[in-house]
Amino acid sequence: MAQTGSLQDRVITIFGGSGFLGAHVAQALLARGARVRIASRNPERALKLKPLANLGQIQFLRCDIRDEAAVAGALYQADAAVNLVGAFNGDLRALMGEAAGRIARLAAAGGARAMVHVSAIGADAESESGYARAKALGEKLVLDAFPTATILRPSVVFGEDDTFINMFAGMIRLAPALPVFGPEARLQPLLVDDLADAVALALENPAKHGGRTYELGGPEVVTMLALNQRIAAAQGRQRLFIPMPDAASAVFAALPGTPMGRDQWIMLKEGSVPGGTQPGFAAFGIEPRPLGLYLDRWMERYRKYGRFTNRAKLA
Repeated sequence: MAQTGSLQDRVITIFGGSGFLGAHVAQALLARGARVRIASRNPERALKLKPLANLGQIQFLRCDIRDEAAVAGALYQADAAVNLVGAFNGDLRALMGEAAGRIARLAAAGGARAMVHVSAIGADAESESGYARAKALGEKLVLDAFPTATILRPSVVFGEDDTFINMFAGMIRLAPALPVFGPEARLQPLLVDDLADAVALALENPAKHGGRTYELGGPEVVTMLALNQRIAAAQGRQRLFIPMPDAASAVFAALPGTPMGRDQWIMLKEGSVPGGTQPGFAAFGIEPRPLGLYLDRWMERYRKYGRFTNRAKLA
C-alpha cells in the first residue's frame, strides 16, 4: 500500500520517467500516494513499476518532448511536472534546452502547481561542452516560463542499477590494466534514492523550494582514480590503473565509437562537486548516504566466485 502524504492523489507527470533516475523518482512519488504518469519515448521500459503501484495509480504515455501536442497531452490536468530528460547524443539544445522550456510553459499554462527540473552541476552557458550549454539553456527557459520551478543540479548519481559505477565495474572485472581518464577529477557521488527524495520533497513544498536552485552532492569527494581503486578492492581484484594525461584523453574522446565523447570528457575534466554557493541536501533535511554503504554488496556479482568469494581476501 502507498503511504499517505501531502502528495496523496496528486497527478504528477514525469518526463524521462522510464530511465534509471525516473524509476527511483516514480517510486518515491508512489510511496507518497501520488498518481504518476510516466511520459517517455519508450514507456514500456518502466512497466516494471506496475507492481509497486495501487490500481490506477500509475499510467504510461508515449511522448516525444519535442512535440507540443504530445507534451500538452501528458500534462493534461497534472498537478505537477518533473523533467528528468538528459542526453549526450542528438540535438542537445532541442532535447535539454528548448524541450525543457516547452514542458515548463505548458505545465504553467495547464495550471500545474509545482515543477522540478533536474539539471546538472556544471550547467554553464559559456562552457565548451554542448551538454553544459544545453543544461544551462534548459534552466533559463524553465524559470522564464515557470518562475516557481525548483532546479536540482546533482553530481554523479549512483545506484545498484546505474550505468556509471557498473560501467567501470564491468571493465575492471575483465581487464588486468586500465587507463583512467581525468584521474584527479573530483566527484561527489550521490545515491539515486537521495536525489529522488529531494524531488519529492520539492513537490511537496513548492512554497519553500520553488524558484530556488540546489546543488546536490554526496557526503564525500573522490577522484576518478580513487573511485576505480575502490571498485577494484570491492571486487577483490588487483588491477593496474594507468593515469592518462589530458592530451591523450582528449584525443581518445574525439575518436568515434568510444564510450566517452568530447562533452563527457570536458565535463569530467571540470569535475562534479557543488560550488558551495547554492543550498544542498541540508535544505531538504536529507543526510546523503555514501557509496561505501553499498559498494561491497553491489560488487558481489562482479567477483570471481560471486558471493562465495573468500571475504577474507577482500579485507
